[in-house]
Amino acid sequence: MKKRATVRQIAADTGLSIATVSRVLNDQANVAPQTRESVLRAAGRLGHDGLPRRAPAGGVFVRCPYLLDDYFGPMVSSIVETVELHGMTAVVNAGTAARRPGVLTGLPRTAGLAGGVLILPPESPVDLARLRDQAFPFVVLDPRTSPPRDIVAVSSAHVTGARLLMAHLVELGHRQVGIIAGPKEWLVTTSRMAGYVAALADAGVLPSPERIRFVNEPSMDNGYRAAAELLDQPVRPTALACFNDKTAVGALRAARERGLRVPQDLSIGGFDDADIGQATEPMLTTVHQPLAEMGRMAVTMLVRMLKGHALDARHVELGTDLVVRGSTGPMRQVTEV
Repeated sequence: MKKRATVRQIAADTGLSIATVSRVLNDQANVAPQTRESVLRAAGRLGHDGLPRRAPAGGVFVRCPYLLDDYFGPMVSSIVETVELHGMTAVVNAGTAARRPGVLTGLPRTAGLAGGVLILPPESPVDLARLRDQAFPFVVLDPRTSPPRDIVAVSSAHVTGARLLMAHLVELGHRQVGIIAGPKEWLVTTSRMAGYVAALADAGVLPSPERIRFVNEPSMDNGYRAAAELLDQPVRPTALACFNDKTAVGALRAARERGLRVPQDLSIGGFDDADIGQATEPMLTTVHQPLAEMGRMAVTMLVRMLKGHALDARHVELGTDLVVRGSTGPMRQVTEV
């Protein structure tokens, strides 16, 4: 087993005095913030028995800096329920208030917190690594960017799910498929694009840039605008693969305004299996993400960390499934405008 670092070793690593390191580890106030961060980062990296041990009986900080809609809502609900099953209390920080800068920096010194679950955190990998180095246990749920290898993360199998949807469209005869993708900088966008491209490549087709639209935010309005651009091309796509169900609902509106029947003239597929996809006419073919199970898994991983269990698998992906409904059908001949 790796030996725990001593105060003297941490002092040597940081170039600070033993007295300064001791003040930081004893959580005394007369230390500059940058000095405190340097010591805690070194202590977390080297390992030190003097760092606070957080018991599983403490609170769990649950941060979701987004509206608790039918995507984020099931995650947060399952996290809170699972936290309570483990005898802990959930401290929920959600909505626009959770987006204020520096919300993570004070967590290691917040009394009563055992750890945290961070949902789609907007912070950079550097910020997450800084929190890790301060010995604050946390799990990233649905990461926005690729997390460092030693940070625990839970997501769904985006590549597999996107490949299932595109393979379904290809099997129906579609080759001219438009793709409404998410924000370019999101990890999930890259993953789903890889799945779409792989399924098309199996059919001997590669998507052209003219058939792809990236949206800054995966909303119904942005899905509508992206679909409108694709459907107004001289040769329109015969199918649209959408980033999520919200953008797919926007695409349905764009198709209806152009007199296109779904799925007779245009097939549309979404992602997430949100409730909104079953309120459309026709109902959406989509990819089911196990949102509630993702939340439960995040808490399970955190509890294992708090109990000192070794985690061999730090990046966990849960399976996705294709749900075929009425919005996809066999390809009809391309209509020229």
